[in-house]
Amino acid sequence: MATAAPTLLTGATGFVGSAVARALIARGHRLRVLVRPSSDRANIAGLDAEPVLGDLTEPASLTRAAAGCRYVVHVAADYRIWVPDPAAMLRANIDGTVAMLRAAAASGAERIVYCSSVAALGLTGDGTPADEATPIDPDTIVSTYKQSKYQAERAARGLAREGVPVVIVNPAAPVGPRDIKPTPTGRMILDAAAGRTPAYVDTGLNVVHVDDVAEGHLLALERGRVGESYILGGENLSLQALLALVAEAAGRAPPRIRLPIGAVWPAALAMEVGARLFGIEPRVTRDYLRMARKKMFYSSAKAEAELGYAPRPVRAAIADALAWFRATGRLAGPAPRRAA
Repeated sequence: MATAAPTLLTGATGFVGSAVARALIARGHRLRVLVRPSSDRANIAGLDAEPVLGDLTEPASLTRAAAGCRYVVHVAADYRIWVPDPAAMLRANIDGTVAMLRAAAASGAERIVYCSSVAALGLTGDGTPADEATPIDPDTIVSTYKQSKYQAERAARGLAREGVPVVIVNPAAPVGPRDIKPTPTGRMILDAAAGRTPAYVDTGLNVVHVDDVAEGHLLALERGRVGESYILGGENLSLQALLALVAEAAGRAPPRIRLPIGAVWPAALAMEVGARLFGIEPRVTRDYLRMARKKMFYSSAKAEAELGYAPRPVRAAIADALAWFRATGRLAGPAPRRAA
């Protein structure tokens, strides 16, 4: 899908966005990237891309960025498990998404891919994998982030019904290189590899290589149906199993202490209080524990059938993430030797 007109990508300096940027360039797209003046551009250093200054909270800058673009891929979002100012996250993730999609449509973009999240979708009550049609009760949504992604996806669907050519993708929990902040999932992987995770709770999540998520964006751009959504997941794992895989890759013993969620509640509350006092993002929050009461398992069957999406094993994602953390000094010590 190479094109002479540029393709606009938002969020390119972030974890998922930087992987999407590389995938677009590899497909022959002439890339334009929206960056804030304060953005750390380390993740796009050396890439053949035209930077354009802008911000999701400044609609005029989005109009300028989208001008003349044939395709728009909107990945930028505020992704944190805790925020001191929920209103700021809601503005960026909901109002910013609507503004970006409208600007893309007004510019005449042929196709728009919006990166939502599995956080916007429902979960089953019995632990079986949810899909794009699993219902969600808005009154049960916990965390500002989940609420923001749910509302933004609803808005994107509404715009699609109005004729905006948007395709939605719902990544699960991405893992891999260039997790520069890191994301909440990346921090969990990093902490486990560094031996900072002595215990776990009984929950589960879907883990996917960030480069497979990026490929899924390209497949949605090329083959996705307007107005449809596609889960981009990998493997469904219990938290215990995931931490065991990370420990194995890092050459450590896995955590063996299973804690009831209620036992972690006081620690989560204390971390939130500390976050408000000192501005340090908590590693566990009460909203996270509320979410952990259900297995966050998802099916990518629709993306596999309609897009040709084919994620790799999660072991590869963990290995690539740890290699990058080591190479950038975020994880101390050499990689463990593999048995001959």
